[in-house]
Amino acid sequence: MRLIGLRHGQSGYNVLGLCNDDPADPVALTATGTEQALAASDQLAGQAVDRLYCSPLLRTRQTAELVASRLGLGVIVDERLADIRSGFNGRPVAEYLAAIADDPVNTRPVGGESLYDYAARVGEFLDWVILQPFPQVLLVVHEETLRVIHARAGRLSLAQVAGMPFANCQPYFFQFDSENL
Repeated sequence: MRLIGLRHGQSGYNVLGLCNDDPADPVALTATGTEQALAASDQLAGQAVDRLYCSPLLRTRQTAELVASRLGLGVIVDERLADIRSGFNGRPVAEYLAAIADDPVNTRPVGGESLYDYAARVGEFLDWVILQPFPQVLLVVHEETLRVIHARAGRLSLAQVAGMPFANCQPYFFQFDSENL
C-alpha cells in the first residue's frame, strides 16, 4: 500500500505561530492555505487515490474538502488523526517547543501527550488502514502526523524524525509492505 501524506494548508495559527490541537477551536485556512490546497489537488490529479482520510481539525477538513472535490472523492474524518495534544492550545509554538526540548519524544506536557503517546494513537490508525484493500490512500493531516508516518514507513526511531519539517500542502509518498506493517 502507498500512503500519500499531505499536511494541511496554511492556517491563521500557522501565521501567528500558535498551537492548535483542539478540534473545537475553529482555526481555518488562510487565503494562502486555500491556494496551497488547490495547488496540491492539481499535483495529485493524476494519482489513483482510493480513499481520503483526514484529521477532525478544521484546517485539515477544509484542505481535504478542497482536494477531494477536485479528485472526485469523499472525505472520511478519523479522530485518531487529530494533531498531537500539546497542552499548549492557543499558546505560542515556541513555548511548546521549549517545554519538550530536553526530550521531544517522551516529554508529556501537562494536558498533552508525548510524541511516543501520539505515535501509538496514529499507529492504531496505520495498523488498520494498511490492512484495508486500498492500493493508495491520501491522508490530510498535521506535521507531527507526517513525522510518525515517516518513522514507520522508513523504519526510523521517533528521535530521528522529531522536529523534521514537512511543508504545508506538499504531497509526501510512503510505501508500506510486510517489512513495516
